[in-house]
Amino acid sequence: MLLETPLWRQTPPAVFPVCLGFMSLALGWRGLVDIFPWVSEDLGLLLLAASTGYFIWFLGFYLRKIIGRPAVLLEDMHTPPARAGIASMAMAMMLVAAALLPFGISVPLVWWTGVMMQIIASAVVLFAIWNDPPEARHFSPFQYLTFVGPVVGPIAGVPLGYVWQSQVLIWAALVAFVIVTIGIAVTLKKDPIPKPLRPSVMIFLAPVCLFALGFGALGNLTAFTIFFWASDIVFIAMIFLVPWMVRGGYTPVWAAFTFPTAAWFSVQVMAVQFGFGRVAEIGAYVGLAIATPVVLYLVYRTVMEWVTGNLAKKSHAAIA
Repeated sequence: MLLETPLWRQTPPAVFPVCLGFMSLALGWRGLVDIFPWVSEDLGLLLLAASTGYFIWFLGFYLRKIIGRPAVLLEDMHTPPARAGIASMAMAMMLVAAALLPFGISVPLVWWTGVMMQIIASAVVLFAIWNDPPEARHFSPFQYLTFVGPVVGPIAGVPLGYVWQSQVLIWAALVAFVIVTIGIAVTLKKDPIPKPLRPSVMIFLAPVCLFALGFGALGNLTAFTIFFWASDIVFIAMIFLVPWMVRGGYTPVWAAFTFPTAAWFSVQVMAVQFGFGRVAEIGAYVGLAIATPVVLYLVYRTVMEWVTGNLAKKSHAAIA
């Protein structure tokens, strides 16, 4: 059955958190090659290629949507999940640079493009929040992606030689993380999270893990250790909250289960590389067992929901 509206006209920002999760999972699998001899290097490279292609595919469709009607970008910004999706697009672009490195391809322009996209995404979201009615302005976990998103910069920035730039990005992200976390804590005292948005709570795991990965890339072992243990504590707490989070059934917000779990998996892999012993090895196996099926299932479901037009409807995406 053909859709009345071409797919490119209704590509929602909701696809990009899943793209981010897929790329994070692939990078975690690539890291396994260095710690577990039974893992095939080809499999990690295949996942990197597949996840990069997955992201570029949807990026092309979304850029076509914006070119077709530029105002659609601001129209897409009327919901917090969509705003997080735009930020995820920028974060995924920075990870593309990291994904290319194992293939011997160094593309600094890709990394800088991601950094600039992150700045633009933050500006667009700030503009959208400014234009919200005062009663609609509040903190939410989705804002971690928008304002803490630069934390992914060091993952590829350090190998590319952008060390001080990566330092700036990660410390700026840490300031934003503290502000957003305090804001969310104050907001939750007054407004409980609606049932359809409960999976967004999972996003809290993501910045904690990404700070560990970022500081690990920068060689700051003390900061890595702090965020490593913090990520384990948060991950365990989130496992107990999963039944509460999924009680409302599937929504595009389930994308929030992808990148945090994949990021936690990558943290465990890095911890094994840093010699954290049995705890990290067990964590790597647990992360592998949980993140892989969760991410791949949502990668598949996102495509199916997109081709039928359901993803655009369920995420209330603007149509070009």
